[in-house]
Amino acid sequence: MAITVHCDIVSAEEEIFSGLVEMIIATGSLGDLGIAPGHAPLLTDLNPGPIRLITQGGEEEVFYISGGFLEVQPNQVKVLADTALRADDMDELAAEEAKKLAEQELTNQSGEFDYSRAATQLAEAAAQLRTLQAIRKKLGK
Repeated sequence: MAITVHCDIVSAEEEIFSGLVEMIIATGSLGDLGIAPGHAPLLTDLNPGPIRLITQGGEEEVFYISGGFLEVQPNQVKVLADTALRADDMDELAAEEAKKLAEQELTNQSGEFDYSRAATQLAEAAAQLRTLQAIRKKLGK
């Protein structure tokens, strides 16, 4: 049996995952992170995108987060996300539409244009699409 660590993924609305994992792969502000049991304590911010968990037994689960923090302690790892979704619950068409809309807003800047809001929406939509692509790659589609 592989060595595991307890992991929780929590959003503002709900706890989306709680269980034992062999590995956590996430995208931090300075690049990709791989967290395994025995990892040094760490606190870092996370960029929007996929979080991959290798659960006890070797199964892979993929989640989307819109940003947040990752905390590593000796016996547990916590992901505190603004928004977290199971990848299976994501709507690819809605993400594509949101990306197109944000790109249009950035191109056609009007008088009351909020650049940071449009850029954030574009980053989140692109991250959702990357998450869906990671799932397709895992499934070989």
